[in-house]
Amino acid sequence: MESVTQDHPTSLPAVSRDPLEPPSAPAPVRTPNRPRLPAWVARWSIEQRVLAGFGLVFAGIVVISAVSYRNTSVVVRNSRLDTASHELVQLLGSIAQTLDAAENGHRRFLVTGDESYLKAHRAVREQAPEYFRYLESLTAAVPEQQARVASLEQLINRQVEAEVKAIAQRENHGAEGVRHLALSGAAKLELSEIHGVIADLESAEQRLMQARVVQSTASTRNTIALLGLGALLQLVLLGSVYYLIRHDVTARRRVAAELKRRGELLQAANKELEAFSYSVSHDLRAPLRHIDGYASLLAKTASASLSDKAQRYLHTISESAKQMGQLIDDLLVFSRMGRQEILQATVDLNQLVKTVVHDLRLDLQGKTISWTIGSLPEVSGDPAMLRQVYMNLISNAVKFTATRSEPKIEIGSQPSTPGEVDLFVRDNGVGFDMQYVNKLFGVFQRLHRNDEFEGTGIGLANVRRIIHRHGGRTWAEGALDQGATFHFSLPIKRSAR
Repeated sequence: MESVTQDHPTSLPAVSRDPLEPPSAPAPVRTPNRPRLPAWVARWSIEQRVLAGFGLVFAGIVVISAVSYRNTSVVVRNSRLDTASHELVQLLGSIAQTLDAAENGHRRFLVTGDESYLKAHRAVREQAPEYFRYLESLTAAVPEQQARVASLEQLINRQVEAEVKAIAQRENHGAEGVRHLALSGAAKLELSEIHGVIADLESAEQRLMQARVVQSTASTRNTIALLGLGALLQLVLLGSVYYLIRHDVTARRRVAAELKRRGELLQAANKELEAFSYSVSHDLRAPLRHIDGYASLLAKTASASLSDKAQRYLHTISESAKQMGQLIDDLLVFSRMGRQEILQATVDLNQLVKTVVHDLRLDLQGKTISWTIGSLPEVSGDPAMLRQVYMNLISNAVKFTATRSEPKIEIGSQPSTPGEVDLFVRDNGVGFDMQYVNKLFGVFQRLHRNDEFEGTGIGLANVRRIIHRHGGRTWAEGALDQGATFHFSLPIKRSAR
């Protein structure tokens, strides 16, 4: 297995201040002491706090509404029962008056024999069943009253039967036969008991009405107190929600101010980095050109007097200067790639790959490569950056299959998570050990020696940076001497409906 090596660039000239060094951390902003939220509340987001606050408000409204509805239902039910009680008392009074009128008319009939005095008696006999049904409906909710109504019904029936017998006796024996009944009354005892039962019914209804009045008054007071307490609780809860929102808004303002300040520092650091990049691009190139140029001149002018070993030293100096220049170029490309604005467009990857392969034709001269290019989708992204991705990956595949007698390169895609596609470049080259897979996409990280395969270790780092800026992922699979597959994901271009 090949050892892992890492090529380091030559040391750069010293500067008064390293522009790549991050600015020193600013002093923390002092803020006045504010009441701190409980830890379990502080862990919640503002949305969760607001939802919890309004949830409590809603729960309070539901509870208050339920209790108020129950109390109001009690008042309404008692009002309905009071109405029935008043109707019952009025009906009992009417029954008592009707029975008294029937008794008085019956006694006059027994004395005079005039049947016109039996009008009230006949009315009682006809209307008694209707009276009893009405009394039973009005006392349906109170079993004790229903028992009194049943007793009243029996007594009235007994009164009516006694009066019917007296009428028959008057018709058969004349006035003398019923003289004693005319004086005392045919149903005097029953009528007295009827008045007692009616008085009991009225007294019981009066007590029930008094109890319902007390109950309704208490329910009304409880409802008023509950509504007042509920309104106070709602104000407290709404005030708490306002406090939470205000607390979060204040915190967000502080964070926004801090982010703005850090953004300004980052912008200043970026300007220094751009100045440093300019210095690297221009100031370091001249010394490198001088080293390379004078080494070449020395090799030409003094080649006859130099030994083979000295000429090899000069060649190494020249090649190292060229390599240093290439490292600087690649590092500048990597730096610019992170600052370059992404142009969003629809990219036809089929056409893009064909263009890249065509542009590599000079590197492919004298090589017979078996290409397998599958159907690639349209994606959203920056065409120039995605072209750089495929250029780097395909160039790597061409480079690392150079030692194969039958090099094979496959370019394709496969389904991934919804909304994105998994794209890959696969080769049958020298591969790599998976324990070093994390080094592949690092800057200047190389898994092969420079004398085996040339390169600076920037290409895959650029691939990862570009794909990351497109919102995708990069990963690799491989094995020693069994080839490698480099994957990256991109969002699919959705067709317009």
